[in-house]
Amino acid sequence: MVDYPGCFVWYELITTDVAAAKVFYADVVGWGTQDATTPDFEYALLTAGTTPVGGVTELPEVARQRGATPRWAGYVGVKDIDVAADRIKRLGGAVYVPPTDSNIGRIAIVSDPQTANFALVKGLKPAQMKPAGPGKPGHVGWHELHATDWEKALAFYAELFGWQKADFEINPSDPYQPFAVNGSTIGGMFTKPSTEPVPFWLYYFNVSDIDDATERVQRAGGRIFTDPLELPGGGWIVRCGDPQGAPFALQGKRRQHGIGWSTEWSGFSSKGRLLTPRGGGPISDSND
Repeated sequence: MVDYPGCFVWYELITTDVAAAKVFYADVVGWGTQDATTPDFEYALLTAGTTPVGGVTELPEVARQRGATPRWAGYVGVKDIDVAADRIKRLGGAVYVPPTDSNIGRIAIVSDPQTANFALVKGLKPAQMKPAGPGKPGHVGWHELHATDWEKALAFYAELFGWQKADFEINPSDPYQPFAVNGSTIGGMFTKPSTEPVPFWLYYFNVSDIDDATERVQRAGGRIFTDPLELPGGGWIVRCGDPQGAPFALQGKRRQHGIGWSTEWSGFSSKGRLLTPRGGGPISDSND
């Protein structure tokens, strides 16, 4: 398995109801599931077609007692996980689970200095090809950091993974900074509003039709946190929560006549990727 160092290569939902989560995301995103339970814990692979793109597992009881809630975790591929974990600590981050062999490879659960959680992986075991092309339904198309201070956060990730600022025009009074890995823009970060209590990573799942997918979220018992936001180039995004409370987002095209929206505000920033690259092309080159 090629780990694509510095890239997000795996996504994992830690939830309080694995069975319900599998049904919800199958309906909303179209994922299939493959049982990968071990003697130690329940685990299922989430698949786009025949390609594994992530997993879902139970939130441990001890974590619930400490206040942990359902959430998505993104895994970044690294060449040497022990070196990367040590570097995180030296840069002011935290290592919650030190490098450990698991059912998906050698992993570590960590956070940046502003306490946004993410994970590292070396030797990802599920048979996964090169990251999917832009906008492919069922895959993750964008990674968004809601930071306490985006400039300090970018400096941390640049030192850790070599991420670079993408060359986009931003509003100096309200910046949203896209970032790139090896020349490919894969996400953005901004300083979160005070209504969001903690920094976190938000992952955007590609869907064919944003209106249809949003209707499915509502029918399946999920929540819509923001009105749909349009991106240059015709793409749309909407931020959501699943029935167990894990935040996620959707992105895709919108049919010509949009549905009526009944949305519930939940502290999510309404900031969208309403940016244009220098040179005039749409930011959604990497998302549409």
